[in-house]
Amino acid sequence: MIVIDNVLVSDEIVQEQFVCDLSKCKGACCIDGDAGAPLQKDELDRLNEVFERVLPYLDRESTLELERQGRYVYDREFGWVTPTINSKVCVYGIKDEAGVVKCGIEQAYLDGKIRWKKPVSCHLFPVIVKESRNNDTVYVNYVPREDHCKPGCALGKKAKVPVYVFLKEALVRRFGQKFYEALEATAAHMNNRLKAVK
Repeated sequence: MIVIDNVLVSDEIVQEQFVCDLSKCKGACCIDGDAGAPLQKDELDRLNEVFERVLPYLDRESTLELERQGRYVYDREFGWVTPTINSKVCVYGIKDEAGVVKCGIEQAYLDGKIRWKKPVSCHLFPVIVKESRNNDTVYVNYVPREDHCKPGCALGKKAKVPVYVFLKEALVRRFGQKFYEALEATAAHMNNRLKAVK
């Protein structure tokens, strides 16, 4: 376990390797889950701000679900989350010509329509962040899905890219540059120690 201020980071984030392989998983993290994507409280406002510019990217089924459920819903276990269609695909998911489900919010961002990339929980996946009940401790764990994330794990090992390196942008976005630099320094120390033992 790596401790940086009040954030507890699992060793796997430094030790394991991962590079998302969308062509093989087909965006399964946008399709299959216990609920929609978890949203931080400030992200509710961000979603409201960008909603009208994201809407043109979504299909009719998503639009109808948004009219029925709203832009976000409250889940007893996960808190505020994005709505889903039939408890499966996220309403903000869009399918490309290759059948890969991507984020409509992110596509609007890539097209320069909005400045918010997507919910940070999506950006961080397969790293999951949870806070203690009193919010004084944050837990950061690497939790790849056994079936869907196999291609990403294989590609990460082939490319030799540690999880924390692949998710640098998302980790900086969630925790800040100083946090990432501390994590990077810890990773270097751990790797040097492993080399010394070998």
